[in-house]
Amino acid sequence: MTPAGKPARAAKPTAGQKAKAASDAHKTVARNRKATHDYFIEDRYEAGLVLTGTEVKALRMGRASLTEAWIEIDRYGEAWLQGAHIPEYLQGTWNNHSPRRKRKLLLHRSELERLAGRVQAKGYTVVPLELYFIGGRAKLEIALARGKQDWDKRQALREAQDKREAARAMAAANRRRG
Repeated sequence: MTPAGKPARAAKPTAGQKAKAASDAHKTVARNRKATHDYFIEDRYEAGLVLTGTEVKALRMGRASLTEAWIEIDRYGEAWLQGAHIPEYLQGTWNNHSPRRKRKLLLHRSELERLAGRVQAKGYTVVPLELYFIGGRAKLEIALARGKQDWDKRQALREAQDKREAARAMAAANRRRG
């Protein structure tokens, strides 16, 4: 409060504060929308990625695809992202990366053990959901998922369509009333 009894105004952020806020923001690079259609998502985890320099630069340009990607946990208890497409960096030289190479995921040991135990159970798999930058670091949201049958997919589509129709009807009723 100022002496006049008015609330104090917040100071205008500096250029450095704006840059830090922008770098700490959640910037989505790629999303696997097909995963929520094909699987029941049970648990979500945030994993770091081991990337090369040209992969990071290509991701910062917003170029990646997770549509055919999957997560594999090997016999050593390490998680790997396979099948993700990060295209070559255009200004890269002879040390450019391979677009579909397997990339190591960084998770806590307890999370890896929990995932490995559940994946061995029938019907469970680990799928990538979203690739993003947060705080200047590339992260991958992964999920423990159970596969849907065709009738489950049809039922989910029907429910989504019913929700849209109900929302439209409510909006039309509110327009007529007000």
